[in-house]
Amino acid sequence: MTRPIYAIPDIHGQDDLLEAALDRVERDGGAGACIVFLGDLVDRGAGSRTVIERLMTAQAEGRDWTVLRGNHDQLFVDFLDHGGTGSPRMRAGLTWLNERLGGAQTLASYGVSASEALHDPAVARAAVPRGHRDWLAGLPLWQEVGDLLFVHAGIRPGLPMRMQDPSDLMWIREGFLEHEAPHPWLVVHGHTALDVPQHFGNRIDLDGGAGYGRPLWPAVFEGQDCWLLTDRGRVPLRP
Repeated sequence: MTRPIYAIPDIHGQDDLLEAALDRVERDGGAGACIVFLGDLVDRGAGSRTVIERLMTAQAEGRDWTVLRGNHDQLFVDFLDHGGTGSPRMRAGLTWLNERLGGAQTLASYGVSASEALHDPAVARAAVPRGHRDWLAGLPLWQEVGDLLFVHAGIRPGLPMRMQDPSDLMWIREGFLEHEAPHPWLVVHGHTALDVPQHFGNRIDLDGGAGYGRPLWPAVFEGQDCWLLTDRGRVPLRP
């Protein structure tokens, strides 16, 4: 690895937190910093549309930013494509439009009012620019950089990446979080919200719960060494 690589976890429509995180990255690594976003750009926060537009614009301008697709991003695409509000991986009884998941807030950022009881996918399709849907649907599910593997939720231990189930990469918890043996890489992920990011030896969970009103923690990697970026600078994140 010839230069630092930065990671920003689950944003969940919190554009003000994203702006602050990007400022920390730029102060540490400059305007040309290489950043991987770990997915879950949308839902819960009020700024999902603004987050998408910010990232799309930056990529179009040539920024070295890789944006991964999370399960919430996929739920948004699924609703636009066929009106689905659920997934086999979701807890029974929940839907994307349930307040716990925050899909209604995403639609509200496009000017669409929706609830579990009353929603019209056709209205959403008319309001959401096709380019936003296509961009989200085309986002990669993982990014390998040297000895690091960036992914939204995690991986199925022991399987090469070509054999991983895409659903696992966006949704997995059981079978991954409790796995303590080394992976071929240090796996950097989000999806499972913690009070603060933690290093577990074989993986780092950067999701500090921005979707639940907690901070959004950007991180920087030099090889497998990791630091969280704070207003005071770098803070080491170790096992």
